[in-house]
Formats: sequence, C-alpha cells, structure tokens
Amino acid sequence: MPLRRGGRRLRRTRNFIFLKDVAALACTAFGGPSAHLAMMFRLLVEKRRYLSAAELLELQALCALLPGPTSTQTVTVIGYRLGGPNLAYLTLLVWVLPATVLMTLAALTLSHLNSERVAALVQFVQPVAVGFVAFSAYRIGEKVIQTKTAVALTVASAMLAYFFQLPWVLPVLLLAGGAVTTARYRKHTIETEKKPLQVEWANFLLWLGILVGAALLGHYTHWLPVRLFENFYRNGSLVFGGGQVLAPLLFAEFVEFKHYLTAPEFLSGLGVVQLMPGPNFSIAAYIGALAMRGQGSGTTGQVLGALVGTAGIFLPGTFLIFFVLRFWARLRQYRVVKASLEGINAVSAGLVCAATLLLYHPLPDRLLALPWHWHLGPIAAVPLNPLLVGTTFLLLLWERVPAVVLVGGALAAGALLG
Repeated sequence: MPLRRGGRRLRRTRNFIFLKDVAALACTAFGGPSAHLAMMFRLLVEKRRYLSAAELLELQALCALLPGPTSTQTVTVIGYRLGGPNLAYLTLLVWVLPATVLMTLAALTLSHLNSERVAALVQFVQPVAVGFVAFSAYRIGEKVIQTKTAVALTVASAMLAYFFQLPWVLPVLLLAGGAVTTARYRKHTIETEKKPLQVEWANFLLWLGILVGAALLGHYTHWLPVRLFENFYRNGSLVFGGGQVLAPLLFAEFVEFKHYLTAPEFLSGLGVVQLMPGPNFSIAAYIGALAMRGQGSGTTGQVLGALVGTAGIFLPGTFLIFFVLRFWARLRQYRVVKASLEGINAVSAGLVCAATLLLYHPLPDRLLALPWHWHLGPIAAVPLNPLLVGTTFLLLLWERVPAVVLVGGALAAGALLG
C-alpha cells in the first residue's frame, strides 16, 4: 500500500511539472507550428525527456495527417501518453488558455488596440523564433537522419515544401516519404507476439455525434452561441494545413456570408494572432467575442462567444487524434508501418528546414548601425535579423540559456526600443 501511494504521488508530481512546462510553452511559443515544434523539442525532448525526438516527429506527422491544429494536437497527445485522457484535457486547456485570453481581450478592446505598438513589442521575438526553428532543424536532422535515403527525402521534401506552399502538400509529402521507405520493410525484425489490432470507435462517434447534433440544433434554434459553436466545430473538423488555411474559411463564413464582423476587424485580428504565443486557431475566440456584440448581453455575452468559439475550433481535432492514437501503438507493430516511419521522420525534418526559410522571408530588412571605430571600410551597419537568428542558434547550441530568457529578452528589447 505505501508503494502504491508513493507511485501515485510521483505520477501527480510528474504531471504537475509537465503542465507547468506546457504553460511555459503556451506563454513563450511565438512563431506558429514550426516554432512550436522547435520549442517542444528543446523543452519536452532534450530537457525533460518525456519522449524521444523520433517519437515527437512521429506524433507530429500523425497529427498533421488529421484535420485540426497540429501543434495543439501534438502537445495534447504527449499529455495523453504521460497521464491518459485526464492529463490530456488539462494539457489542452493549459496550452490554449493564454492565447485565448489575449485574443478575447483584443476583441473587447478593439477600438483601443494599437496594432503598431503590439508589432513593435514583438519585433525582435520573430527572428528569435526563426533561430529556434533553425536549431530544431539541426538537432532533429542529427537524430533521425541515418541513411542516404533519409538524406534524399529530407532535401527533396524541404525543396518541395519551400516552392509549393499549398495546404495539401504537407500530408502528401508525409505519405510519399512513408511510401518510399516502406519498400525496405524486410530489414525490420518480425514481432512474434503481436497484439491484435482493435479499433475503439468511441472518440470517432463522439466527434461525429457532436458534429451532427450541433448542426441539427443550430438549424432549429436562433440562439447565437449554439450556432457559433456549430460553425466553429464544422470548420475545425474540415481544415487541414493549420491557421493559414483556416483564415480564408473563417473570413468567407463570418465576414462575407454572415457579416458578424467587418473585413478590417477580421484583418486586425488576423494580424494580432500572428503576434501572440500559442496556437493561431485562437482567432476563434476573437471572432466569437465580436460576433456576440449585437446580442445585448454586454461583456458577458462576448466572453461566452469567445468560449464557444474556442471549444468549437479545438475539440474536433482533439477527438480525432484520440481516436487514432488508441490503435496507433498496435498498428505500428507491423513491419510495413515501422519502415514507413523512417521516411515520415525524414520528411518531417525537411519540412522544419523549409519552415526556417519560409519564416525568415517575411521579416523586414533592418540594419544595426556600428560605432564609428568598428566600421569595416565602407560597411557602417550590419543586417540585424540574421544576427539575431545566428545568435539565438549559437546560444541554444551552448545549452546554458533557457528559451524563456531568450524570448523574454527579445520582448524587453522590443519594449525599450519600440
């Protein structure tokens, strides 16, 4: 009995530390899914060792093949592996809470929001986030690329992802990479004691039941929160490719068709969410809050709109990944599936490499003036963003400076110099 109590206490402590790590990520993970993956790799893999680099890439690739927010699904699945469904739902809540609160506040204070001031505050966070992604690409490649085939897949996927920025490219590349290395399945040992493949349909039926039930309820009721939930739940069930694919769907439905907010308001929210830490899908809280303005319920109604928007957009992907995860461990026992993981991981590494370049390109050209006695002939200034990216990379390689300190320093610099 004392041993059992000690085991429960140890698990509780580990789960608390994990949730604290997720909270730290949620407050400092700027830059979108690629930067999120980089920071997960640094904190959850290298520092805490909750899972290996290959396992993180495998889970991230699995989530990328399903509709919904990939980084949210990935961190939620890690929580599921560590502590089951209860920890997974707590992980989801902790991960989405900071961005949701910030986007709700942005909607409530829309008329007072100075987007230029916010952009100035995070101006140095963006190149630091690129440095995180570059370092992640280096470390991931170091750990998962072991064969010439993997090198070729990494380079090819990086080039294709860079030149063809389309929402369907990501899942197609992952499937193609897995198909290439599947041919080498005979090199993997046969597991003599395979557990039979059993599919548990509970989470799939839950996803489908809510989808159909919300659609029927939304059709027969005029209560806006219910209809908002249905709208966001449907969009969250259909979108592949992340926030950049979600944005035009939400614009078409809530601006052009239903006129819940104006185009400038939508674009303001889209700009603000890019500057926030955590998931970009948190724009649903912003839209939900603005959609409830005309209901006569004041701030309480707008907060309710933000809550139903957040629940609607994040729950479908969560239900679907829980459905797949329950039989994934048994599915990967088969040699064909094991062999495909080499290609999937190599493609994932290539996608992170491409993300480094894609995230760097939108950064504005900024120069850092050198003191006169440091002038190198005609060179009186150096490009600032490459300097910040390189410095971040080297500091991460040094392994003495926590990621939170780097992000905090970038925010402080933006506040002082913006």
